[in-house]
Amino acid sequence: MTTRPDRGGDPPPRPPGVSEIPAQPGPERAAAGPGAAAATGPATAEPTGPAAERMPEEPAAADTDPAAAGEADAAPKPDRAQYGVCAFLALVGGLVIVDALRVGHAMSPADPIGPKPVPILLGVLLLIVAAVYAVDVARGGAGEPEAGEDVDLTTPIDWRTVLLLIGAFLVNAVLIERLGWVISGTILFWGSAYALGNRHYVRNLLIAVALSLVTFYTFAIGLGVNLPAGVLQGIL
Repeated sequence: MTTRPDRGGDPPPRPPGVSEIPAQPGPERAAAGPGAAAATGPATAEPTGPAAERMPEEPAAADTDPAAAGEADAAPKPDRAQYGVCAFLALVGGLVIVDALRVGHAMSPADPIGPKPVPILLGVLLLIVAAVYAVDVARGGAGEPEAGEDVDLTTPIDWRTVLLLIGAFLVNAVLIERLGWVISGTILFWGSAYALGNRHYVRNLLIAVALSLVTFYTFAIGLGVNLPAGVLQGIL
């Protein structure tokens, strides 16, 4: 006879070729159901390691604050330089109207209206455009950048370059009758190149003289318009 091992001892060895049968869940675990496992399982533990790093961060209070969002969406400040364009349009419109009012009342059967209405109408339209443009600028309107050019509208105006160009044109206008077009035109072309940043002084001077001579003879010979020769009268 074989003796049965004590229940408190080691289990009897398994015969070869027989695998271990997994233990079936007891009635207590089956009765608990998945709800208990979810309450006590790893789902309630806070993730750590890479999983925690991938979790999205909570939005900041400023991102959900309506007041902060309102300040971010506030209208941009108007560009003050655009008011200069409005003033220029208004000035031109006013000058056109004043000049039109000074025109005589010469009328003919072919032109019963006279020469005044058309320039006055143009001046009024310029004033209207200036007013509408000023209102649009005050509301924050701005021109859109050209799609084919690399233009940044937020870049401030280079007033130094603008003033240098204006100065070159004014010097040309003052000296053209006294010195002649060739000399004043040379100053104009050379000064414009300098204002735009070119620092090849000798080369620019030679190019400016050549352009002045070419334009002088082009107007004189090709168009029949004699530009002022000034101190070079009899030489050119």
